[in-house]
Amino acid sequence: MTSIRLDGRAAHELRPIHFTRQWLPSVPGSVLVDAGRTRVLCTAIITEGVPAFLRNSDQGWLTAEYSMLPASTDTRKHRDRNGRVDGRSVEIQRLIGRALRAVVDRKAIKGRTIWVDCDVLAADGGTRTTSINGAYVAVHDALMDLKNQGELKQWPLKDSIQATSIGIVDDGLCVDLSYYEDSSADVDLNLIMTGEGQLVELGGGAEQGTFSVEHMHEMVSMGQSALQRIKALQEEALTK
Repeated sequence: MTSIRLDGRAAHELRPIHFTRQWLPSVPGSVLVDAGRTRVLCTAIITEGVPAFLRNSDQGWLTAEYSMLPASTDTRKHRDRNGRVDGRSVEIQRLIGRALRAVVDRKAIKGRTIWVDCDVLAADGGTRTTSINGAYVAVHDALMDLKNQGELKQWPLKDSIQATSIGIVDDGLCVDLSYYEDSSADVDLNLIMTGEGQLVELGGGAEQGTFSVEHMHEMVSMGQSALQRIKALQEEALTK
C-alpha cells in the first residue's frame, strides 16, 4: 500500500476524532463521538438494582447495548425489533461491555447498574472501536455526576480504555480502518487496551490466506501508538 491512503492519511494516522460531551441535556453521561465519517451517540445511565446473579452480593454491574440506525449505512438497515438483535450487534455489545467492565471497580457501584447504549448514526468503519472510545467518556461523566451528588464513597474507574483497528491493506499496515479499507483488508485486527497499557482484547484474523507473527507484532505496535493518541484526546475532552 502507498504511504498516503484514499482519505489522505498516512498509514499511522487516525481519522479526526472529536468528543461532544453532554450531547443530550437530560443525560449527564451522553457523548457524541465522531471518528472521520463514523458517528456514534454513546450514553451511560446509572440505575438502582443489579441482575439476579448479583443480588445480595457486594458488586454492581455494567452492561452495553449497540445498534445501527436504519440510515447509518448506504442502504437502509432493518431495525432490531421484538427483542430480535442480529448476531453482529450481539457480538459488538458484548465486546463493549467486556471492555468497560475491565476498568470499572464494580464494588464501588454496589447495588447499581451502569447501562451503556451505543447508537450508530453514521457508519464508515470502526463503529465498535469508536463506540468503546466514546462510551468510556460517557461512563466517566455519568459517574462524575453521581459523585457530585455525594453518592459515591470511592471512584469506580480504575483506568481508562481505548480501542482501535489495525489492518493489512494492499500489503501495507495501517491503523483506524475506514469502511473501504476494512472491506478490502487482507488482515483486520481490533486492539483494546487500558490507559496504562494493559491488554484487554486482541481480536481478528486473516480474511484471505495467512499472516506472520512478525506482522502481528508490528500491527500491535502501531495500534499501541494510536491508542495513546486516543487516550490524549479523551483526556482533553474530559478537561473541558
